[in-house]
This record gives sequence, C-alpha cells and structure tokens, in this order.
Amino acid sequence: MRTTHLSLLFFFLNIFFLSGQNNGFYIQAGTMYDSESNSLVQDRVIHVKGKKILSVEEGDNIPENANVIDLRDYTVLPGLIDAHTHVLFNQELKDDFSKHSIATLVLESEALRALRGVERARSYLDVGITSIKDLGNSGPFLDVALRDAINEGSVQGPRIFAVGKIISSAGGQIYGVNEEYQGIIEQEYRVIKDKDDAINAVREHVNQGVDLIKICADNLPNNTRLTIQEMQSIVETAHDYGLTVTAHSVNNKSAWEAIKAGVDGIEHGFFIADTTLSLMAKEKVYLVPTENSRNYMESYYLPEGSVPGEPTWIDSYITRMQDRLQNAIEKGVTIVAGSDNYTNIHVPRGVSSRDMFRAYFDSGMKPLDILQSSTYLSAKSLKKEKEIGVIQAGAFADIIAIKGDLENDFIKAIEEVVFVMKDGQVYLKEAEGSTSRISDME
Repeated sequence: MRTTHLSLLFFFLNIFFLSGQNNGFYIQAGTMYDSESNSLVQDRVIHVKGKKILSVEEGDNIPENANVIDLRDYTVLPGLIDAHTHVLFNQELKDDFSKHSIATLVLESEALRALRGVERARSYLDVGITSIKDLGNSGPFLDVALRDAINEGSVQGPRIFAVGKIISSAGGQIYGVNEEYQGIIEQEYRVIKDKDDAINAVREHVNQGVDLIKICADNLPNNTRLTIQEMQSIVETAHDYGLTVTAHSVNNKSAWEAIKAGVDGIEHGFFIADTTLSLMAKEKVYLVPTENSRNYMESYYLPEGSVPGEPTWIDSYITRMQDRLQNAIEKGVTIVAGSDNYTNIHVPRGVSSRDMFRAYFDSGMKPLDILQSSTYLSAKSLKKEKEIGVIQAGAFADIIAIKGDLENDFIKAIEEVVFVMKDGQVYLKEAEGSTSRISDME
C-alpha cells in the first residue's frame, strides 16, 4: 500500500475515534452535486450528526476544533440509488430462468438464500450505491428480513425498499411448470384469482411490512396477465395504505393497461410504444428502463461461445433500447435508474449493477441527468426525496465522493468512488483495487 493510502486510512481512523463527540463532524466539499436542481455547486460544508445531515452551508465556516473530513479534491454526491435489483436471486449465465427459479425454491434453504443475499447487498456500498429498490424473486419476504437486518445493524448493506412477493396472475414468471406443482411458484409470487383476492394480497403485504407493491402486468413468456380491474383494485388498496405500485411490463398492451389502472411506475417497458410514453408523461408515471451496455451484453453471451460482435441481434437490441429511452426523455417521461441485475457475471453484484450508468450514457443521456435519475428522481418515485438522494438538511447522511471529471469523463469518474457514507457511517474505497472500510462512526 502506498504512503498516501496509509495516510488516508489513518485519517479516517482518526475520524472514527473522534466522531462520537456531540457536535458530529463536517465534510468539506470543493464541488458538490445538487441533485434537486441538477447542478454542480462549489465550496459547501456539510454538517453531519448521527445518521442525519444537520446543515449544508456555502463557504468554509467550520467551528474551531471540529472534526473535519476534507473532500475538497473530489466531487461530493448523494448516495446513489439502484431502483431495480434482485439481491436474493442469482442466476448463472447459462441457466434457464424457470429451471433455476424452481431449483432455488426447492434446493436452497431460505436461510442460505438470505445469507448469500447479504454479500450481494453489501457490495453495493463499495460502488457508492447506498439505497436499492429490491423488486422480488426473493422468496417469502426474505427481502423484508434482509432490510430489517441491515436497518438494525446486524449486517452491512444499502438501505432496502422491499416489495415481498410479486403480485401476479396464474403462473407468475416461472414457465413450464406442471399443474400439480404450481404451489411451488406461490413461494415466490402472490398469485391472485380475482379483484377481491387482489385486495387481500395487498393487505397481506402491508401486514408483512413491505415498502411498496410490485405487480406483473404481464407474465411473459407465460401468456397470462392481470386485468385492468385487478390492477385497479391493487392500486387503490395500496394507495389507501400509503404505498406506491410499480408494474413489470414487457409488451405495450400490458404497460398501457397498467397505466390506465393507476400504477406509479413501469419497470422495463422494452416494447413500449410512443403513444404509451405520451400517456406516461401525461399521468406522471415514471419509467425504469433497465438498460444494459454493449460491454455487458457481450460479457453475458461470450460464455456461450460467441466472440465480441458476433451476436448480430445485439445491434438491433441496443438500437431499440436507445431509441426507446430517447423517445421517453423527449416526451417528458421521468426516468428512474435501475439495473435489473440478477445474473452472475463473476464480479461483485454492485459492480455489475453499476453497468446501468454506462448503458444510459451510451444511450445519449447527459451525465448530470443520469445522476439525477439515480438520486433525486429515484428518491421522489419512492416519496423519499426529503430523506435520500439529496444532500440537504434533514436528509440521511448518505454521501459519496468520486475522483475525476463527471461532466467530461463520466464513466471513468463514476467508477472511481473514493468515499462512501451511509447513515453517517463511513466506508473508504481506495484507488488501485485496495479496499478498506471503517464503520460505526457514530
């Protein structure tokens, strides 16, 4: 380890031992990203005490003998948010989704599944993602359990917004299962039978303490879907309990019907039409376009015997996704960043989820717009824009710093995270692959 690395480590160890004092500590930011205004501002001092930000002031007014974290050489941002994850599900590259889902439910104990999820969740902190929206494929409310374990400090990880079982029509997304074994699917999905059952499903989820509701507006490749009336029952009940509803949708018909039913967001929307995008903008329904970069796509298919550039359909896929994203932006649809990462490409889950930034950038989104989609707009979609995704008084002290030029060298910069704080606890990631963590700063 270089001398500079040791100096940084000793510096943060000093902060660790001093931070228990009543006045908290101060972060000096030479450049800070203001996610609400979507702009970079200069020379801010952030006062943190416990888990919260007490104030954000311009200038360098810091009390004498205060504990100070000097990040003036970096760009300081709110902790990033991945608004579409599946940390309790892990599929190998060549696995069939349906077969792997059944094997997970039948051959993997819930305890083992949860423990494996802990490591995947923790890896998000290493790349500056301090909150995630975990959207099911998580067994019987294991995402809620993992969220609670993180919140109480039993394990380390990002702040989790959990949905529990995905609410769907017959079969869920697990295709090809014989009728006599359909009950296995109900360990992963809450399959509803009619409008009244839809209402009760939401009540069950409320009783289990979920943060929001996820539905499958379509079940492709299973050829079943929820009706508009069933989705309306879900939305009305969820909203009555103060929960938002987001809808998995692949084809245009299901997206249109989900929007008409009153959902708050659409996940994926791969084949969504321009007319539906216009409806989303009108109804203020957000879109989580789960993009993948070319690098990711080629990494995914190389193990199957391909070589870079060989799978020609990737070109049309990338073009279609980029056009869809640009059309959505032009029509005024709110874009919320999400990775939909559940495939093992043999890097930490947080690292592979970070690919979404490259995908959005390659699709023509401007760097600051990508940041806003993964901070303020993501938090707003969760109705948490005063608590996360922002650096302002009263918000949680979820703060990161990156090295490099965000506006002119975005991909390199967003991958050089040198400082991560969540809830006032600090994790230090040093350059050149060497990582140290310091926690429990309160």
